[in-house]
Amino acid sequence: MQLMSHIPAPAGVFKFQGQEIRFGVLGTGAPLVLLHGTPFSSVVWRRIGSWLAEHRQVFYYDLPGYGYSEKKEGQDVSLGIQNKVFAALLQHWGLDRPDIVAHDFGGTTALRTHLLDGRDYRSLTLIDPVAIGPSGSPFVQAAKNHPEVFTELPAYIHEAILRAYINGAAFHPLPEDVMQLYLQPWLGETGQAAFYRQIAQMSDQYTDEIENRFSEIRCPVTILWDEDDQWIPLDRGKELSKRIGNAHLHVVPQAKHLVQEDAPEAIIATVLGFLPTAG
Repeated sequence: MQLMSHIPAPAGVFKFQGQEIRFGVLGTGAPLVLLHGTPFSSVVWRRIGSWLAEHRQVFYYDLPGYGYSEKKEGQDVSLGIQNKVFAALLQHWGLDRPDIVAHDFGGTTALRTHLLDGRDYRSLTLIDPVAIGPSGSPFVQAAKNHPEVFTELPAYIHEAILRAYINGAAFHPLPEDVMQLYLQPWLGETGQAAFYRQIAQMSDQYTDEIENRFSEIRCPVTILWDEDDQWIPLDRGKELSKRIGNAHLHVVPQAKHLVQEDAPEAIIATVLGFLPTAG
């Protein structure tokens, strides 16, 4: 399968509590929403969204504080606000029971929106979600405890850290043009501050609030997990599948946390295979 088609940058604008959220829409048909994680943006779906749009109307967006969405000092970008933003976006788009495909923090956001805000889905595909605590690598913990130090790092040191961090999520080193797609939102004074802002606001309290409620999920669920994920180990995926109860776990070999780069075809095959059975 040759995955060369790219989705456009999110150009639509939705305003939530005084901040701009950027989104995009592709295709026609029953709605399907893509949610990215951290430290990424909707760019992770660039080789996936257009293929899914051949079967569904695909909605995608950049979480507040990420990608093309607004970044500003004092902004709440925690998981405590992301579910409220997503619930508001679903209302703005007029979506009742969309199919959901969510990665990392996007998975947390989808779960919180479903369990805490009462929004229903036709189906839920979770890809390496942050769902069971504790979470956070040694780097994340250091940056979280000292955000003011990391925010003031010289730009070249910040970029070197960011490169190493993002490359650690991929099974194979990312080509430079791809790496640039992931680096750009976090570079410059605004981007660097935004990167450490979202880390500073990470907290296990947001998964603690839903961890014991996974059996209450009201739609079919499938889980995709990378065999070599060093950010969130496969054991978490097995435990999540057990807690949900009726969720099938698909393990992707030779892939780390950024499966959109390592094996995008695995996501497309899993989603398209799951959707017909999820109604």
